[in-house]
Amino acid sequence: MDKQILVPIADGTEEIEAVCIIDVLRRAGASVTVASVDSLQVTASRGVKLVADCLIKDCTDKVYDLIALPGGMPGAEHLRDSQDLRILLERQQKEGRLYAAICASPVVILQHHGLLKSMNATCHPAFTDTLVNIEAVETRVVVDGICITSRGPGTAIEFALKLVECLYGKEKAGEIAEPMVI
Repeated sequence: MDKQILVPIADGTEEIEAVCIIDVLRRAGASVTVASVDSLQVTASRGVKLVADCLIKDCTDKVYDLIALPGGMPGAEHLRDSQDLRILLERQQKEGRLYAAICASPVVILQHHGLLKSMNATCHPAFTDTLVNIEAVETRVVVDGICITSRGPGTAIEFALKLVECLYGKEKAGEIAEPMVI
């Protein structure tokens, strides 16, 4: 059975991060749902238009193997403010399923909602001064149990490949990375 992945987006989402996550996970064979907290079409942080498969409110009754949050500002704030997404993330953690965030989202979303307590994490350098636990903050990608975090657009492919590894194993991540010339 395909792994079910949710990638939430919003106006102001960092497009490189969103597209890398979606693309790499689909290359791995995952069923990726792109869900907007705004409207179906969003304008990303650099003006790129992204079209979601559905709205986040349509995802609340589904179970996901992974919820992966792109960063970008003010996109991360819009994601943080979605009560439907907050409920999904809290349920994801409570039920022991993977969740991940890159760039501003580890601090702006996960930490804000108490989903990084006692965990090592990293984030974009602009947010490191607000990250509570800075032990692993300089690391490009951090895996702590069921939570995966990363730094920003420059680490997006590495982050996405780590998501593949966490879902499917190291061998599968290598199979995806090789033809991408990583």
